[in-house]
Amino acid sequence: MTEKRLTEVVHQFCFEGELQEAAPYGNGHINDTYRLTFCTSSAPRRYILQCMNKSIFKKPVQLMENIQGVTGWLKKKIQQAGGNPERETLNIIPCADGCPYYVDSDGDYWRAYLFIEDSTCLEKAEKPEDFYQSGLAFGHFQGLLSDYPAETLYETIPDFHHTAKRLEKFYAAVQDNVCGRCEEASREIQFVRDREKLSHMLCDMQEKKELPLRVTHNDTKLNNILLDSHTGQAICVIDLDTVMPGLSVNDFGDSIRFGASTAAEDEPDLSKVHFSMELFEAYTRGFLEGCAGRLTERELDMLPWGAILMTFECGMRFLTDYLEGDHYFKIHRPAHNLDRCRTQFRLVEEMEEKLSQMAEAVRKYR
Repeated sequence: MTEKRLTEVVHQFCFEGELQEAAPYGNGHINDTYRLTFCTSSAPRRYILQCMNKSIFKKPVQLMENIQGVTGWLKKKIQQAGGNPERETLNIIPCADGCPYYVDSDGDYWRAYLFIEDSTCLEKAEKPEDFYQSGLAFGHFQGLLSDYPAETLYETIPDFHHTAKRLEKFYAAVQDNVCGRCEEASREIQFVRDREKLSHMLCDMQEKKELPLRVTHNDTKLNNILLDSHTGQAICVIDLDTVMPGLSVNDFGDSIRFGASTAAEDEPDLSKVHFSMELFEAYTRGFLEGCAGRLTERELDMLPWGAILMTFECGMRFLTDYLEGDHYFKIHRPAHNLDRCRTQFRLVEEMEEKLSQMAEAVRKYR
């Protein structure tokens, strides 16, 4: 970022003090993120400044309206509970005209948040307690927003977790076979065919209103939780770009998909890939404690299926991208997306085998 561009953008926001330092921050792959340090009469004040990626988030205005609505709601709930809203949720720094974003002279969209001090995030759980804290944070997020009118949020990425439509796209990729890869992926293709009915389960339940529409995060990985640097306790849910109306069981399931595996998402040696019941139980305990009884009985019943379906859907997306030529997910080696698909399907198999144990863990903490 040039000094001229930095000056243009920084002057638009209601930052406190005089800019002392601006430096790239974090390891995100979507938005350009900077940490700004300002000198004030009392103590340094730090902020996060982000340039939103318009190629990924094509409706940045709607996205920011969603974030503004949700964070405003969270602040009120946290204040009512006697908490610290400057630490327990993201705080948008407005522009001088009150707008929550700024469009620069190049047409790029910028936003700013208050930096949350003495916090850290983990890429992987170092112990079950870390995953419990993640579950507690996402459950608390779900609980605080349980009475938010989810239907008023924009669906900024249409059909993001519509598994049945993901299946349609998968079958189109198989039929077109544009890269001639179907033979190499024949076992994985059959794996999807064998579970075709699974793809319709949650979609049908949502259509029949058997599962309520909720405010969902849609990227419930461990690294989207800030932990207190001293105590290790969960503080705040971050990265709200994909907040949309959706199903609570999908948010739960995506956390399990990513966090309850014994191996990396792209591990080529499937003998290392297993579904950990210990981690599943740790997360479930935290999630249900955080939800504080806000989920319906039907939602609770479907949590294990949410884990299976989100893992299956993600594996199908990796496989579809592989068949289409690897144009969506970044790859770093040949057949990278096929490796990713195989880890997910391996986890699905083990989850199917342990479905009754998963259901028992949910019953234990509900």
